[in-house]
Amino acid sequence: MKVIVDNKIPYIREALSRLADEVIYLPGHDFTPDIVKDADALIIRTRTHCNRQLLEGSQVRFIGTATIGFDHIDTEYCREAGIAWSNCPGCNAGAVEQYLHSVLLLLQQEKGIRLDQACLGIVGVGHVGSRIQHLGERLGMRILLNDPPRADRGEKGFADLHTLAQECDILTFHTPLIREGSYATYHLADESFFKSLTRRPFIINTSRGEVIDTGAILHALDSKQIAGAVLDVWEHEPNINLELLDKVFIGTPHIAGYSADGKANATRMVLEAFCRFFQLPADFQITLPVPDQSLFDADEDIRTLQQYNPHRDCDSLRAQPALFEHLRGDYPLRRE
Repeated sequence: MKVIVDNKIPYIREALSRLADEVIYLPGHDFTPDIVKDADALIIRTRTHCNRQLLEGSQVRFIGTATIGFDHIDTEYCREAGIAWSNCPGCNAGAVEQYLHSVLLLLQQEKGIRLDQACLGIVGVGHVGSRIQHLGERLGMRILLNDPPRADRGEKGFADLHTLAQECDILTFHTPLIREGSYATYHLADESFFKSLTRRPFIINTSRGEVIDTGAILHALDSKQIAGAVLDVWEHEPNINLELLDKVFIGTPHIAGYSADGKANATRMVLEAFCRFFQLPADFQITLPVPDQSLFDADEDIRTLQQYNPHRDCDSLRAQPALFEHLRGDYPLRRE
């Protein structure tokens, strides 16, 4: 069995060496039709686009992406070609919660937002959004939830986006990228959305860059329609808009979900799916680095920001924005 793997996926080499005869590790951008044509499986991240152009004529039977999102996989083509695929829903929910926790504390400390008096709007309430809901409740925030697919299934407790736009002090996006259809999220936050805001909220996006229209959020910042923004994801990554990077409160290189714990979860889930498909015993172990014990006696808020402060990643990106992919690909994974 031959497997080609994105070389930035951590904790996978020893485990996969037990499961496959031949394993080739490559940067995600370097997967080509000639390279994958005789592979049985691909294990990828978002930087590898699995479509007809890459896969046609190959013997690939399984694609595993060590990510929550799967918009980089042409699922319709895979269905037609008989190629199975698997993603890792919820794998980095704890990491994104950690990122949001630190961001919310910084908004309180540096922007004067009283979290226990603020309304948090969560757009997209899946694995990650649900964790953010519980985080906000622990911080004493009022919570409004928006998830049209769940609301349309008859689930209770959801509000429409207009209500969130009217009532929220902070709006955070946790949706997949869907380009068409009733639940499209492409440019969900567009010019009309920003015009509908009434409380000058802070906008946070850790989902997909294309969920927010770059021109629209730039205008919203310039015209004071919003009080500020925290962006971990960007349109046209890695070629991000430098004017927007300069104007946001915090801007990071798509690493909100990049904890050691989240990465280990993703690696474990993708290998388990690989084993199920090829009917192999899941005979592997994944060992994480030991957390920094020196933080455990600190005040909770201090400990949270000592363990992870997104300003550090923002400073690195602003200093060298051309190194977006390097900062992301060689990220020093943090423990949750």
